Amino acid sequence: MAARSGREGVFPMLAALLVVLVIIVVAGLTVTARSLKVVQQYERGLIFRFGKVLPETKGPGLTVIRPVGDKLQKVNMQIVAMAVPAQEGITRDNVSVRVDAVVYFRVVDPIKAVINVQNYMFAVSQQAQTSLRSIIGQSEMDQLLAERESVNRELRRIIDEPTEGPWGIRVERVEIKDVNLPEGMKRSMSRQAEAERERRARIITADGEYQASKRLAAAANVMARDPAALQLRLLQTVVEVASERNSTLVMPVPVELLRFFEKMTPAERTEVGPSLADTGDAEVAEAEREISGVEPTPEIAAPSEAELADPEIPPPPEADRPGELPVSHPPSSTSEPASA
Repeated sequence: MAARSGREGVFPMLAALLVVLVIIVVAGLTVTARSLKVVQQYERGLIFRFGKVLPETKGPGLTVIRPVGDKLQKVNMQIVAMAVPAQEGITRDNVSVRVDAVVYFRVVDPIKAVINVQNYMFAVSQQAQTSLRSIIGQSEMDQLLAERESVNRELRRIIDEPTEGPWGIRVERVEIKDVNLPEGMKRSMSRQAEAERERRARIITADGEYQASKRLAAAANVMARDPAALQLRLLQTVVEVASERNSTLVMPVPVELLRFFEKMTPAERTEVGPSLADTGDAEVAEAEREISGVEPTPEIAAPSEAELADPEIPPPPEADRPGELPVSHPPSSTSEPASA
């Protein structure tokens, strides 16, 4: 009986001891789980001890905190690419456009990013949208289309100014993705580009014609100096025409016959028009003078005072007086004959 009663008293003690051991193990595991934290390489840890943040941040690796009173908050330090929704606005030259962009930013101060702003992702998004509307109103349409780099730099400066200092957020880059224009403006720009290309084509064609005319004038000058060159050119033209399979009949006229008619025709003095002089090309004007055979007209110098005061020149006749006959002066002996 005594042995049985002793056994009955040991089992409850063992059960109570087992329960205590289980409770201790569970409590130890819980404390260990709350005390050991893992911070990733791209993260930084902030410790709040009884609601107050500690000044030092925890780096990557295993971090031990107090199981009671401490709370670890992790902050991602990677660069975030945030798309800015398309914003409609009117440019400085009164053109309605729709612009969207993308912002690249990262956290440089985890304490400011967590303490000073409630949700820094939402705050940066709103700041980027308002800054994009502001830059649209300050820029012209041509700047948004052609000067993307300067617009991106200005937009980055506007977004980064209120975010890096107070919030601990640094804006790395800002890129404008697309600029949507009205359909009427697109058609106007297309017509403008087409007119510009047509203007360049006409200028190039006129320049080619001008250079060809100078070459033709020089070639004509060379042929005029050597009559055989003109005959060879005529024969070459006949060969080129005869090489093609066509029904063209070529009747070459001797150059000597043309030159005979040219000699029989009275020569007319022709002068070079002002068209060549207007172009400013002295070479073409000189070639034209050589072809036409016109000598440059020498300039007539004004008479000097000594010539005007020459006593051999007879004085002008006096005015007729009423009632008197005009007096004729005999020719001077020193005057030259009329034939001279």
